[in-house]
Amino acid sequence: MNILNSIHNMDVSTFYWLMARKHRQIMTRASRVVSMSADGPLYVLLAISMWSMGYSQCALIVAVGFTIERILYLLLKKSFKRNRPADILDDFTSFIRPSDQFSFPSGHTSGAFFMAYCLSEWVPEFYMSFYSWSAMVAMSRIFLGVHFPTDTAMGALLGTTCAMVTFEALA
Repeated sequence: MNILNSIHNMDVSTFYWLMARKHRQIMTRASRVVSMSADGPLYVLLAISMWSMGYSQCALIVAVGFTIERILYLLLKKSFKRNRPADILDDFTSFIRPSDQFSFPSGHTSGAFFMAYCLSEWVPEFYMSFYSWSAMVAMSRIFLGVHFPTDTAMGALLGTTCAMVTFEALA
C-alpha cells in the first residue's frame, strides 16, 4: 500500500501544479470543446459512417475494439473505485459534472487514444495530428478537474492496447 500512497501523493501534487498554471477561463473553455470531441456517441456515428461509405473492415475494427475497450474500462472503474479530484481534495470543485462516479481510468482519454491509433493505421500521414488531439483530450480532462494525471495515463495505455489487439486480430 505504501507504493500506492506514493503514487497518489505524486498524482495530487502534479494535479495541483497543473491547476496553478492554467489560465482558468481560456483553458476551461478550450478544454470543454476538446473533451466533447471525445464523447462516446461520436465514435458510434463514426463507425456507422464508415460502414455506410463501404469501409466495413474499419467499422468492424472500431465496433469490436470499442466493445473490448468499454468492457475493460468498466471493469477497471468498478475494481479500483478511485474517487475524482473534487471528491478527495479540499476546497476543489471540478469545472464540469463527470458522467460517472469514479476517476480511474479516463474513458475519454482511452477512447481518444483508441481512435488515434486506428486513424493512424488508416491515414498514417496524419498520425501527429491524431495523437496531438488525443493528448489534448487527456490534458483537458485534467484541466476540467475530473481526472488525475495517472487516470489519463492509464486511459491512454488502455485505448492504445485495445486498438493494437483489435488490429492484430482483425486487420
